[in-house]
Amino acid sequence: MKRFHLALGVFNIEESVIEYSTRLEQQPDVTIPNEYALWRIATLNFSIRKVNQEESGRLRHLGWESSDATEFTTVIDVNHIPWEHFTAAHQDEEIRRTWPLISNT
Repeated sequence: MKRFHLALGVFNIEESVIEYSTRLEQQPDVTIPNEYALWRIATLNFSIRKVNQEESGRLRHLGWESSDATEFTTVIDVNHIPWEHFTAAHQDEEIRRTWPLISNT
């Protein structure tokens, strides 16, 4: 299985979760209060992460959640966009490492 990954920076996680849950027609699979949210739908792995107001609304990175990834990797493309390649388990481990005390993955 392969899902396109899109990661955005947002200033207000709570309002963004409400809006994107409506747009995606489901609640996030992972929520870190006031920090991060992740939705996994059939063709899309979509995450938002809190950033300062000046960076809000910007692309953080793109990538693929793919069952054939052997490790979590990041490469930079010709347009200076970071592309990640990972499995769901790799992503869950990254979330636990980033927020070890509050992670709910």
